[in-house]
Amino acid sequence: MSEVKIKVGITHGDINGIGYEVIFKTFADARVYDSFVPVIYGSSKVAAYHRKALNISNFSLNSINNIEDAHDKRVNIINCLDDNIRVELGKSTSIGGDSAFKALERAVKDLKAGKIDVLVTAPINKENIQSETFNFPGHTEYLHQAAGDGEALMLMVSEHMKVGVVAGHVPIKEVPSKITEENILKKLRTLNKSLQIDFSVRKPRIAVLGLNPHAGDGGVLGTEEQDIIIPTLEKAKQEGIMALGPFPADGLFGSEQFKNFDGILAMYHDQGLAPFKTLTFSKGVNFTAGLPFIRTSPDHGTAFEIAGMDKANATSFKEAVYLAVDVCRNRKMNVELLKNPLKTYDISEMEQKDGE
Repeated sequence: MSEVKIKVGITHGDINGIGYEVIFKTFADARVYDSFVPVIYGSSKVAAYHRKALNISNFSLNSINNIEDAHDKRVNIINCLDDNIRVELGKSTSIGGDSAFKALERAVKDLKAGKIDVLVTAPINKENIQSETFNFPGHTEYLHQAAGDGEALMLMVSEHMKVGVVAGHVPIKEVPSKITEENILKKLRTLNKSLQIDFSVRKPRIAVLGLNPHAGDGGVLGTEEQDIIIPTLEKAKQEGIMALGPFPADGLFGSEQFKNFDGILAMYHDQGLAPFKTLTFSKGVNFTAGLPFIRTSPDHGTAFEIAGMDKANATSFKEAVYLAVDVCRNRKMNVELLKNPLKTYDISEMEQKDGE
């Protein structure tokens, strides 16, 4: 009996950016979806516009009205927009934002209904997508509300590191107010569980960064480490979470000490994402950990400046698709394993019994 293929929902993102280009390049080789079914939530007309701009003649899409009609050996596309849509390559427009939201809304509806197994989102423009129906800093916050439960954690994933943040899409002046025992513990629990369930790490080692330069230098450069972070790490350890630190961010990344850990929890956005993208750009993936469903995206933006020029690197988007599929398989496997875990033994106890 053949394995049921994973259905991968893909939102087209901002129609004036590089979303369609990286989608086309990812699925140019039909062998990449032998084990899953790609379904684009977008527009056949917009796709055709991008194919013409990119001079792509050997790529076809199977246009369908709903997910039930998806062909398991084709790249499918569900039309979420009307035919009067206007594409203006390289420009940030309200139509581009509205089109991105309509595709996202339709895909999330199918995701919540279990009609697709995972969601991969092409980049949106966080400014032009704002409206009465979308008033969020980004995908992560919107998906957290859509899920209705769970603790959403933006987790940047690559071959070399996995970096989450306590304070995500917030202005830098608001960061200190977000660094609380409650928030840090929530993110640590989410990161620890995701490493176990989504990435099959049995006993994760997590490095926690300090908020201040040099992790406060013993209180000389700030007291958040002593007053908040260190006591919180002690509570995390009491819960069985192996959270170590706080580490100075520059030292952890600069000395490659980060390679000794399964995950890293940064205090704020740029503290974690700047070194992550410096070390892994074009191969990194943004994964929304902690939700009941699976969502990934590339670690880059709309790149309006190169839209339609055949200059976009599709590696990150391709990695986002692969990661979504891998996490889906891992999650199914590990949830089953945790229902009936193997009995574990403490080595020191066994040695003591042998010596009796």
